Amino acid sequence: MSGNDIIVSLDIGTSKVRAIIGELNNGSINIIGVGSADSEGIRKGAIVDIDLTVQSIRNAVDHAERMVGVQISEVYVGISGNHIALQTSRGVVAVSNEDREIGEEDIERVLQAAKVIALPPEREIVGIVPRQYLVDGLEGIQDPRGMIGVRLEVEATIITGAKTSIHNLLRCVEKANLKVSGLVLMSLAAGQLALSKDEKNVGTVLVDIGAGATTISVFEHGTLTATSTLPIGGEFITNDISYGLKTQKEISEKIKLKYGCALVEDASPDQLFKVARIGGAADREYSQVDLSNIIEPRAQEIFQLIAAEVHRLGYAEPSGGYVLTGGSVSMPGMLKLAQRELGGPVRIAVPDYIGVRDPAFTSGVGIIQYVSKLTRNRTQTVVSSKKPAAARKTSHADKPGMFERFKNWISDYI
Repeated sequence: MSGNDIIVSLDIGTSKVRAIIGELNNGSINIIGVGSADSEGIRKGAIVDIDLTVQSIRNAVDHAERMVGVQISEVYVGISGNHIALQTSRGVVAVSNEDREIGEEDIERVLQAAKVIALPPEREIVGIVPRQYLVDGLEGIQDPRGMIGVRLEVEATIITGAKTSIHNLLRCVEKANLKVSGLVLMSLAAGQLALSKDEKNVGTVLVDIGAGATTISVFEHGTLTATSTLPIGGEFITNDISYGLKTQKEISEKIKLKYGCALVEDASPDQLFKVARIGGAADREYSQVDLSNIIEPRAQEIFQLIAAEVHRLGYAEPSGGYVLTGGSVSMPGMLKLAQRELGGPVRIAVPDYIGVRDPAFTSGVGIIQYVSKLTRNRTQTVVSSKKPAAARKTSHADKPGMFERFKNWISDYI
């Protein structure tokens, strides 16, 4: 890439829709704009109302555009949910070049060969992630470009999803007058940002606790090996507060964000607040301890369900421990409670960029990092004549970016 290219990620969650604008400058990423809007039409991570979801996407994108003065035309969209599944596959091709040097075309052909698998009619391939390449039987190769060989193989993980969920997601983005440059699995995106190379190798569980769903992703031997989604999250804590304090859900969410603490022992009895109750009854005063007595049992249950699911996946004691992310883990006491319930090392991942230093932005920023990494790998050997697939600065003339061949490849790849 030459000059500054722009990538826009779209994270459509249960409580918020976030559009994040990243600028790539000589290989480094700068977050130059963030747009956020309340999410309508999403329940437990799934789209239940197309029109409301479209409006939420437009609101988030408009917010981001106004913030930095760019016109967003194309986005990379994060996808997740309990319909996502992983399966291993293998592809084999003969090296096509006369001098037997492996090039981009050979890599594309072997990836396409790995995607030839039998699938039920209601499912389709979302993406493919190479685990390792083999050149004439030599294993453990991560990038075979430039190597000499006759036979090229790939061991890959195929990501599949339900056609209905995928097409509804694409439909919402397209109805918001945006072009989808590619779908990125949220687990891969968050793992790109939140986990170190060593953590991915030794075996680490990444837990993204959102409002309506919790995504569990297991990384081992440098790649994603298992993923699962539980229909639980911070929204359940909000509902408990609403019932316990007999107040509206909107008020409960504000109280949770301002006064919430996941551990009763860490809560302050001197931190007092008044709550407007349902039915016009007089406001009642509560302490942070009262609130924590409602929050802790539900948060404890969430971590117990996470531990049970990780055990079911076959990773009862991950060597790298747990890494938490998502908006719900920001609450005071969540880390200490997670360490108590999950056992082993636990930490919270936060993006290290100005303006997005919050676990809620991990997936959105991770999409930008994930795409930029693929872009850098790709443009080492190819030259482009097409604008970057994300946004266009309204105050600058068009400038050369990534070309059509790269766009076609990345769409297949992620």
